[in-house]
Amino acid sequence: MFMNCRRVRKWHFLQLVSMCCVMSILMVYWDHVDHHVVSHVKSYSYRYLINSYGFINKSLSVRPEEAARFGSFPYLLNNKDICKDKDVLLLLFVKSSPGNFKRRQAIRSTWGNESYISHKLGVIVKVVFAMGSDPGVLTNKLLQTKVHNENIINRDLVQQDFLDTFHNLTVKLLLQFRWTHENCAHAHFLMTADDDVFIHMPNLVRFLQDLRRQNVRNLWVGHVHKGAPPIRRRDSKYYMPSDMYQWSSYPDYTAGAGYVVSGDVAAKIYQAMLSLNASMHIDDVFMGICAIAADVSPQEHVYFSGEGKTPYHPCIYNKMITSHGHEDDIRYLWKVATDPQVEGISSGLVGKLYCTAVKMALLCKPYFTNTYSCMAAFT
Repeated sequence: MFMNCRRVRKWHFLQLVSMCCVMSILMVYWDHVDHHVVSHVKSYSYRYLINSYGFINKSLSVRPEEAARFGSFPYLLNNKDICKDKDVLLLLFVKSSPGNFKRRQAIRSTWGNESYISHKLGVIVKVVFAMGSDPGVLTNKLLQTKVHNENIINRDLVQQDFLDTFHNLTVKLLLQFRWTHENCAHAHFLMTADDDVFIHMPNLVRFLQDLRRQNVRNLWVGHVHKGAPPIRRRDSKYYMPSDMYQWSSYPDYTAGAGYVVSGDVAAKIYQAMLSLNASMHIDDVFMGICAIAADVSPQEHVYFSGEGKTPYHPCIYNKMITSHGHEDDIRYLWKVATDPQVEGISSGLVGKLYCTAVKMALLCKPYFTNTYSCMAAFT
């Protein structure tokens, strides 16, 4: 039985047209496809093939004198006695910028209220705001005066004389670990967080108290990124040029929005920083590189968020640790998340089943949200 030649030609024509359409779409959206598919495939393959990033540290190793210059900025504000003679459970560094007065005040009156933490939770948590200087030439002097007055009232600012910009976040990371080493090395835990992060302090304190009772060491916990690829698109905020980082995959690291390390890890990270090139501007990744030198691996906690904001629901509040992206609603979230009635919602068998179903509906979605994973629904 013979096929009709006209039908064959028509079929070939349709194939050609379809292929042209597909190629056109790929050409238009190639950057998107390359970033979200190809680069991630390459990155994961690279990560699991090499299984070690020690060679990166060797490549980035520098003499101590050269490493010191990355963080050797004079202090503009330095409250050195914040931790003096205190049994500090947690030293919590909040990465802020000089102009973010409202954010800092919102934190002081909610989850960062040290008086509330001491009286209600029975522990000492010291909240310190880390910042550089304002990059604006015209606004710098007036703004600095306001920051100085803020510090007179609150005594919780640590500021060095470097430009407070996105590309100096690694400098701010150096500031935190250096200051901790010099002024609060006895703290049981160190946390770093952004000033638009909400922290459920009662849940965090319970978590850390359990760890302290177990005398946990080598702890680095947060929202872990594994096998993340460097972004090579120049229009991206996170653009990483090949001459700064030439490899196809970053080492594992935790999202910089908020993570915790134990005191021994803080000391080891500081020592690692004394011999590494800190010119890399992505502080999360640089932390991952330092951790390799310190022989520390990040541990996933399902209730530390990434760059995403957690869904608002009492079943979430009962377990949440951090949530990112809260510029204007920290006071509201603090009120509803710490409401005494929250604990009762998930109590008992019926409550647990109800909350598991709610969290599955909120968290187990087929698209990427970069907040809590689906696993959080079952914990």
